[in-house]
This record gives sequence, structure tokens and C-alpha cells, in this order.
Amino acid sequence: MERTRSVSRRRWRYITLLVLIAALFGGWTLLWQYASGRAQAAIDGWRAREAKAGRIYNCGSQSIGGYPFRIEVACLPASAEFRSNQPPVEIKTNRVLVAAQVYQPNLLISEFSGPLTIADLGHEPKIVADWKLGQSSVRGTPSSPERVSFAFNEPVVKLINGGAHQALLRAKHVGLHGRIVAGSAADNPVIEIALQLVQASAPALHPAAVPPVDADITAVVRGLGDFSPKPWHERFRELQRRGGRIDITEARVQQGDTLAIGSGSLSIDPNGQLAGALDVTVAGLDPFLKAIGAPQMVQKSSNMDKLAGMLDRLSPGLGDVAREQAGANISAGISMLGRPATLEGRQAVTLPLRLKDGMAYLGPIPLGSTPPLF
Repeated sequence: MERTRSVSRRRWRYITLLVLIAALFGGWTLLWQYASGRAQAAIDGWRAREAKAGRIYNCGSQSIGGYPFRIEVACLPASAEFRSNQPPVEIKTNRVLVAAQVYQPNLLISEFSGPLTIADLGHEPKIVADWKLGQSSVRGTPSSPERVSFAFNEPVVKLINGGAHQALLRAKHVGLHGRIVAGSAADNPVIEIALQLVQASAPALHPAAVPPVDADITAVVRGLGDFSPKPWHERFRELQRRGGRIDITEARVQQGDTLAIGSGSLSIDPNGQLAGALDVTVAGLDPFLKAIGAPQMVQKSSNMDKLAGMLDRLSPGLGDVAREQAGANISAGISMLGRPATLEGRQAVTLPLRLKDGMAYLGPIPLGSTPPLF
């Protein structure tokens, strides 16, 4: 009799345990379904928010998985139409995977599979990009975004010209991060943006951009009325109208033996050009000046032509000597115009980096034109 009761108790314990496991399994399934619905709603909300800014995201086929601990939405192939651009641009990629944790459906982690193509809407691709790993993260809700990040390992971007491919960018790593540090998306947001480049090279930009560059740049954008969906050129136009500014709080750039750090404040002029100045401290100035062709700029300048002509009248050939010496001694001359400094234990000079009327100048040396923001 006692043995029968003992067997009965064990049987009930097993039944109770099975019922609890079934209840837990069923409850977790309901939780996953609820969280996946919230994650899907968040994704749909972000797509709707972007659509208001003229950025339309499309998905060839979509599937949802990741049970039991993650929610994963796979889209393949994926495309985006940037209709606010002139002309409109279409971006296509093979696959996008968006994932969220069950307990945190408002943090969306995305992974992109290349190659990615960029083309004018309805035309053949002009740019193709690929990478080893491409990811993004978005925290917050569509009505109240908090931060967004993009990271690409070993990206390669090429320009398609006929059948030829020209390298636009190669890097070991590219990262871009943005977050609201004050205010809110609806009321005077202050946005911090950080850019990180590791061993980045841009051969098509300028011969000086061929050697790899490491860069860490942090900026704070102040003056926006809100962060509602709109094209970026409209956002920059609003920033200019409101007298906003872009504070470069920290910038560190290294290329070979040249190292530079800087900070300062920039504004946007009525023509959409960046204006303002940064204090830049540079160690290893001479190789940088040679890379941008500064000696040749000095030798071919109109002021140098006048001086050489005067010297040639005094003694034929003296003008050519002056040109050669001016080019050879440009680094010493610019250093005399700046303030002596020490940077990470190296002798350096502090110079103003000025942006005005669509041009950038390091001290007296023109670095090139800057693109308008609107």
C-alpha cells in the first residue's frame, strides 16, 4: 500500500513538472510572439518614418525567425529609393537581417550582405561596394530615436565607368555613430556624431589620400528645431536659418609620419558652404605639404611670378632660384606663421584650418574646395 502511494506521488510530481514545463514553454512562446510583433511594428515604424523623408525601403521577400531568444527579420533582396536626392538614387543589396532580443525589441541590430550597388533611379549602377562585415544598430522608437550606429569591416567602394572599376575607398574599418545628447527628437535636439576611420584610403579623391589614414572625429550639431523626418539638405538649410553650428570637439588624424589634432566651430553660410575655423596642431608637416603639392602651388602662384620677374630683371636666372628655394622652404615658412607646439612628444606647429566660400586653407595653403551641404 505504501509503495503504491509512493509511486502515485512520483507520478504526480512528474505530471506537475510536465505541466509547468508546458506552461513555461507556452508562456515563452506567447512572449516571443508578442515581442516579435513589437519588433515588426518598430521596423514598420522606422520604414514609415524614413518614407516621410523620401527614403523608401523595399523587401523582395521577408521571413521572421530567431525563436526562442531572438526575433530575426530577413529581407532578400533589399533596396532603398532616396527620392529626395536630385536625381533620385536607388540602392540595392543582396540581404538585410534585422534582429532584436525578446526582452529588448526597441534595439534593432541589422547585418548587411554585399555587394551593394548605387544608381540613379532606373539606370545602371554607378557605384558598387562590398565588405566583410556590415552592421548597424538603432535604439529607441520611430517617434523618439536615441542613437544609431553603422560599422563596416574592410569596405571597398568602387566607381563603375563603362566596364572599368575605379577605387573610391578602401579601409580596414569605417564607423559612424550618432546620438541625441540633449533635448529630444521633438524639441531642440543636440546631436553628437562620431566618425572612425582605420587605414582608410581614397585614391580617386586626391593623390594625397592614397596613403592610408587613421581618423577619430567627434562633432556636436547644435541649433536644430527638431529631428523630424526630412532630407538632410533640408535639415542643413534649417540649421543655417536658425544660426546653428557644428562644434568639432575632438579630431585626430594620422597619415604616415604626419599627425594632426584639432577642434573648433563651424557654421553654414547662406550658400550652404561650411564656414569657420579650427585650431589644428600638426607634427610632421613637411610630408603632408609635399603630398598635397604645396611647393608647386607656391612656385606657380601669381605673387611668386611677380617676385621672380623682378629678380630676373636684376640678374637673369635669379627668379628660378627663388622659386626653387620657396618650394623647398615652404614647411619652415609656414611653421614661422604658426605657433610652436608639442604633440605626443614631437615638435609641432599650431595653424588655423579655415573654411570660407567653399574653400579650405591650412594657414596660407589652399587645401581644395568643399562641397555645399544644400
